[in-house]
This record gives sequence, structure tokens and C-alpha cells, in this order.
Amino acid sequence: MEFLLDPSIWVGLLTLVVLEIVLGIDNLVFIAILADKLPPKQRDKARLIGLSLALLMRLALLSLISWMVTLTRPLFSVASFSFSGRDLILLLGGVFLLFKATMELHERLENRQHEEGANKSYASFWAVVVQIVVLDAVFSLDAVITAVGMVNNLPVMMTAVVIAMGMMLLASKPLTRFVNAHPTVVVLCLSFLLMIGLSLVAEGFGFHIPKGYLYAAIGFSILIELFNQIARRNFIRHQAHRPMRERTAEAILRLMGGRRGTQQASLNEGEERAQALPQEAFKDEERYMINGVLTLASRSVRSIMTPRGEVSWVDALRPQDEIRIQLLDTPHSLFPVCRGELDEIIGVVRAKELLVALETGLDVATVAASSPPIIVPDTLDPINLLGVLRRAKGSFVVVTNEFGVVQGLITPLDVLEAIAGEFPDEDETPDIIADGDGWLVKGGTDLHSLQLLLDSQQLVNPEEDYASLAGLLIAQKGQLPLPGEIIDLPPLHFQIVDATAYRVDLVRVTKDRPAQEQDDLDQ
Repeated sequence: MEFLLDPSIWVGLLTLVVLEIVLGIDNLVFIAILADKLPPKQRDKARLIGLSLALLMRLALLSLISWMVTLTRPLFSVASFSFSGRDLILLLGGVFLLFKATMELHERLENRQHEEGANKSYASFWAVVVQIVVLDAVFSLDAVITAVGMVNNLPVMMTAVVIAMGMMLLASKPLTRFVNAHPTVVVLCLSFLLMIGLSLVAEGFGFHIPKGYLYAAIGFSILIELFNQIARRNFIRHQAHRPMRERTAEAILRLMGGRRGTQQASLNEGEERAQALPQEAFKDEERYMINGVLTLASRSVRSIMTPRGEVSWVDALRPQDEIRIQLLDTPHSLFPVCRGELDEIIGVVRAKELLVALETGLDVATVAASSPPIIVPDTLDPINLLGVLRRAKGSFVVVTNEFGVVQGLITPLDVLEAIAGEFPDEDETPDIIADGDGWLVKGGTDLHSLQLLLDSQQLVNPEEDYASLAGLLIAQKGQLPLPGEIIDLPPLHFQIVDATAYRVDLVRVTKDRPAQEQDDLDQ
């Protein structure tokens, strides 16, 4: 009984139990497949009887191999190496473990699936039990050889096999679910097989590797895998706190080849597969539109609306001739009719209806009063805004702040521009114009559109209140920048081209070239 006081015996027993359990996962998968051929009431009984008989077979096989490895008398010699019966068993077992572990690793690294449902047929109860025993005997060969390679004490090997089989019998379903949910555990155990197989081959050639080295390597690897599992669980927990819409949008953007900030980089397998897709799978226009759809919910109404300074409105107090000239000179089909100022909106009227009213001598304010405006707050969610626009039936909605001051207006075309890009009217110039190695950008340009064009992720900050380029530059400067000033947000540089005492009108944007591209130009 003195061997029970040896710490290495207990370490070997514990390690061997863990390995025997993990190496029996394939057995459990096949047993589950075969048991499914039986009625539900007979499945547990078949699993119990099959694994019990398989345990007896494994113990017999283990005893046979353990007896054979005691044969130390040399049988033949090759060069300076002499081989006994034990050496041959260790060599064959080591080569088998190396082959099996290499094939399994290759299969998992190539992402191939086990064809578990391939040999499915109906059979009687005992036919299924016999199949379970035979399959377990075949797939237990590596477990038996591993036991011989890890421990030199037969009672320890048998004890480990009995404990492992008992735990597998009690926890077959949860264990199968755990390994399927943690593929890195399988890869780690296959690496253990490679290490053990190599040690068996070395033993077969007469080179003894102390078991302590194997225990230390296995223990260290298990500790690292434990840290990996903890980190993975914390990452999943963190991801669960993020909105589902945000996670879905990020995954789809990665599928399109879009780049995200390093703070949002993901480590799970699905995103790694998405990054492997070619970026050419989507054209720029398609990526722009899909990006617009996915980011619509995260935007503010202010970033979508036509701002107050660009709104064309009709003053009902002006002479009718001036109103007629304004309607004929402006290419808009809808106008807010106001009384003296934009904040005093009477209604929203179509241009042709106003022209008819002017021709017939009707009062413009009276006509506008029959079509009151639809007013929404600037805090409204863009998704809810879509429902309001549907109720507007082709008209637009007016955006006001908490004090009732008009901030702008939103038409269905504004929402379309937020998704698909700008559609300038006849009297408008594009917000962004290419200018040599840079761009000329209006101060009121939406940051989402500019960010997508510049392929940058640093312009839009959900925590900030601004939605335009001018707002970003004012926030960076701390005050209204003056013409000629340059504001740097590497790799982007913003030069103020035109500005007044109260707003930024035009900005020239340039972007640093990547180092490799710059080197190519220099050459």
C-alpha cells in the first residue's frame, strides 16, 4: 500500500481519468446515435448495458496490453537499437496515437463535420447493444494505449478506466454538450495525444522521458485553457450586454468587408469566418446602402433632417406676386407656409395648390390652414420616424426642439439619402466634392455619410450631441474655427476654407496615405 502515498501516483491517476473521459467523447457521440434508433424508453437501458459490457472489454484489453509491455527480452536488433515485445507495443501504440491525433486535428482545423448520421438503420434492442460494445472497443484502443503510456501501474490504469467509464455513464449527455460547445478543449486533448504518442515512440527506441515532464506540460496547458475559457465567458457576457441590433449590424458589416475600430474587434469563430470573405463580394454602392440601413437606428433625427438654414418656406404675409415668383423659381413641390417667421408654421401645401390659390385670389394662409403640419421632436428615434412619415402620405414632418423652435424638416427623400447617399436638387450643390487628393465638404454635411466615404471610424461619437462636420470641428477646437485654420484628427486633416462669424461653410479634408502606398509613390 506504500504506492498510495506516492504523489506521482495520484497525479497520474487524476490526469489519466481526465484523458480517459475526453478520449471517450467519440464513444458517447456514437452511442447517442445508436440509442436514437430505439424507442425512448429503451435508450437509457441500452446505454447502461452497452457501456457496462464495454467497460469489461476495456479492462480485459488493458490487462492484455499491460502484460505484453512487461516483455523486455530483446527479439531483434536494427543498427544500435534492440527491440523487445514491450518496445514494439509502445512503438505501434505511439504511431497509432500520432496518426489518430494528427487526423483528428486536421479534420477539426479544416472545419469538417463528423458524419454522425451516416450509418443509420433500425435494429432490435440487443443488436444496438452489440453495436455499442463493438464501437466502444474500437474507439477505446487509443484510450488503453494512452493509459499504458501515462502510468506504469496496472491497478492505477484500471482504476482510472473504471472511474472514467462511471463518470461517462452518469454524465454522458452534459459532457457531450460541453465538448460540442468548447471545441478548444478537444484540440487541447488531441495535442496531449500527440505528446503522449511521441513519448511512446521515444520509449520504444529506448529513450526514457520522465513522466513529470508530461505532467507539467499537461498541467500548464490545462491552466492556460482554463484562463481561455474564463476570458471567453467574460467576452460573451460583455457581448450579451450590447444591443442585439448593434451586434447584428457589426457582423453584417464584417461580412461586407467593412472595417471596425479595434475596440470593437471580435474574437469568436463566426467573425473570423466573416473576415475571411473577400472584400470584393460587395460593391461600394451596395456596402454604402447596407451600411446606411444598419446604422439608421443608431443615428439621430438631426443627422437626417434638412437643417433650418436650408429650408425653403413661404411667408403668407408677403405680397402675392413675390410668393408666385418664389414658387416658380424654387424646384420644391412642398412648402411650409408660415406667418412672418419659420417658427410660426400655418400648414404644409403643395406648390401647385398655392399657385392655383394665387390665381383664384384665395388667401394663402387660409389654404395652408387646411393642411396643418406634422411636428416631431428632435429626440425621436429614426425607426419610429418611419411610421410618422408613412402617416404623412408623401408630405414632410417638421422637427422642433424642446422649446418649439423649428430645427428643420424631414422628407422621405431625406431618409433615402441617409441610406443610399445624396440626391441633390437642381438648386443644390453636392455636400462632398472630390478636390485633387482631398475633398471639399460643406460644414453641414452629415458625419455618417462623410465617415463612410473616408473609410474612417473616428468621426461619429454616439456620446456627443453634434451630427455635422461643423459640429465636430467646433467641438475639437472648443470655439468657432477661423478660415485657414487646420484641425488634425490623424489620419484626417481639416482645413477651414470658408466660415462666417457664426458658422462653418466649407472645409477641405485630406487623408494621410498608408505607409506602403506612400513608399510606392516615392519610388
